[in-house]
Amino acid sequence: MATSRQGKPLLHIITPVYNEAENFPALYKEINQKVKTKHKVIVVYDSNKDTTVPVVKKYQKQDKNLILHKNSRGKGALNAILSGFDYVKDGPLLVTMADLSDDLGMVDTMYKKYLEGADLVCGSRYMKGGKQIGGPFIKRTLSRLAGVSLYYIRHFPTHDVTNNFKLYDKALLDSITVESQGGFEIAMEITVKTFKLKKSIVEVPSTWHDRTGGESNFKLWAWLPLYLHWYFYAIL
Repeated sequence: MATSRQGKPLLHIITPVYNEAENFPALYKEINQKVKTKHKVIVVYDSNKDTTVPVVKKYQKQDKNLILHKNSRGKGALNAILSGFDYVKDGPLLVTMADLSDDLGMVDTMYKKYLEGADLVCGSRYMKGGKQIGGPFIKRTLSRLAGVSLYYIRHFPTHDVTNNFKLYDKALLDSITVESQGGFEIAMEITVKTFKLKKSIVEVPSTWHDRTGGESNFKLWAWLPLYLHWYFYAIL
């Protein structure tokens, strides 16, 4: 049984970006409106030419809890997430995309689950109360199939292993060697390894919306074999 945590540690919200100037103002507004938990926002970018950088700098003039962090591991979504992990020294951290796809209204609930002792809190599109709106049909179908089948076949405590909208305990991340090489499959790898370590995993219902601005950096066909690798790792 998970043990409740003492105190209320600062939450770090990690947001990898790639030319998200169009979306960032709305994201920043939504975080401030919906996340009441004390937090810092870590915006991780690859290049100084990224269109998001000057927009973030404008908001930094009035917000000391908004951090620009250059990707120190190399380019790409995977390295941006890992670089964000490196930045945080302890406590809870949450990964959310800058495209406004994630349900930020659930962050406070996820943080509460962390305080109650969860090592990993999954935003779940496929549990009761969760929802997915838009997105490519094949991507939606494969993601749901992976999550629901692992829930019933292997008794994973979440219906949604592939969603990157997750809150992690930093100590948990430090105990895991990340092997992912592509991109967003990292969330599935960490969830599978957390389950294997018999750490506490809980889920909360979350609504996912397809982006309305900018271009997606999700590479379905390139990353599919990597997702399948972690799926069969979990099954076997």
